[in-house]
Formats: sequence, structure tokens, C-alpha cells
Amino acid sequence: MIIRAAVPGDAVPIRGILCAAFAGEQEADLVEHLRRDGELLLSIVAEDDGRVVGHVGFSRLWTALDGQRLPGVSLAPLAVAADCRRRGIGASLVEAGHEQLRGAGESIVFVLGDPAYYGRFGYSVPAAAAFDCVYAGSHFQALVLADDAPPAGAIAYPAAFNRLA
Repeated sequence: MIIRAAVPGDAVPIRGILCAAFAGEQEADLVEHLRRDGELLLSIVAEDDGRVVGHVGFSRLWTALDGQRLPGVSLAPLAVAADCRRRGIGASLVEAGHEQLRGAGESIVFVLGDPAYYGRFGYSVPAAAAFDCVYAGSHFQALVLADDAPPAGAIAYPAAFNRLA
């Protein structure tokens, strides 16, 4: 298996994986809008024997705190082809993304998802609790990547998230 940056030719298989994994087009449309709007920081795929079998996207978001606008990152979405699940592909994608984000100097990542799954990567609900966000709740989590991460604030997601029905 190869973990690599997505290229334009991966758009169709990425869309297929997302539509199948989420039983609809919302997440696939989200990725396309984020890419088009220049908000997709990372788009990473897993390729197995020449076939794209997984994808993770990381996009820019902003935290407002004490009159400052501080950058953060959103992990969304993550999906693996049904016939390739439970092989560590999703974990490999997430870990590769975290490594690249740390290398780029990013300080905090947020995700809306299953705490049991994302907790193994260090995400936690308590780490996100101080942030005012439309997605706040029992599945909204944060992972602090650096000491300079904002401790709290109001989160603004890219416009593409507002297009979700």
C-alpha cells in the first residue's frame, strides 16, 4: 500500500469512495468545494495495487480569540473502500496527515467523529470543549499538535461546510 498526496486524476475514485462510505454525495461535494475554494490543505490517498482505496482531507479553519484570528485545521472527511476496511488504511492516512501538518507548523486539528476511533490518535472531547463551534458536542474533538495552539475561541469553518444540507 502507498500513502501519497492526491493528484487531479484521483478525483473520480475519491468521489466514489466518499459517496459509498457516507451513503450520499455530501462529503464528496465537500471535498470538491474545499479543493475548488483553495481551502483543502491536504488531500491524501491510499493506493493499493494501483487502485485508490482511501482518502483523508484536511482543511483550513480559523479560531477567533481576543480579537485575533488564529489558524487551525479540520480533519474531514476520512473514508476507506468497504472491501479494504479493518486493515489500518484509515489510521495510516490520519497519521500521514498529522505528520505533514506538524511539519508545516500547524498547531491544532479538530474532527467531528467517533471518540473511540479518533481517541487512538490523541483527539479528545475535553481538548475541544473550550471552543465555540456549531459542531460542539460529544463527538467534537481536538488534537493539539504544538504548544502554541489556541486554548479556546470561536471556530469558523470554510464556506464549503455551510453548503452541507
